[in-house]
Amino acid sequence: MKKVEVKSFTHPVEVRTFPKGRVELIEVGGTVVGRATFEPGWKWSESVKPIVHTDLCQAPHLQYHMSGVMIVEQDGVRHVVKAGDVSMLPPGHDAWIEGDEPVHLVDFQGMLDYANSAEQKVQ
Repeated sequence: MKKVEVKSFTHPVEVRTFPKGRVELIEVGGTVVGRATFEPGWKWSESVKPIVHTDLCQAPHLQYHMSGVMIVEQDGVRHVVKAGDVSMLPPGHDAWIEGDEPVHLVDFQGMLDYANSAEQKVQ
């Protein structure tokens, strides 16, 4: 990289919506970064699985959690992720929102194809 590059989620290059969720994408430094909002009641296996047709989320994620509480389950083990946490999620997990507060997070890996379907894209 030879020059400073600054992008804003105010002007995402793509927005993907799905039941009880939304992902806004920007590209900076050759990397796709996503800002996600998951509403109370969101669950990956109910909201995104019908779009991508895999049993579990196959996207790896490196995320900074800004608000809310998310439960991530992999191989029968549950992890609680909350505001201020940074999480690394390998492929093969399910996740859902715990409580009444939306989850807002920024994902630095794994959003390139997240919830990707032609019907879900909004420009």
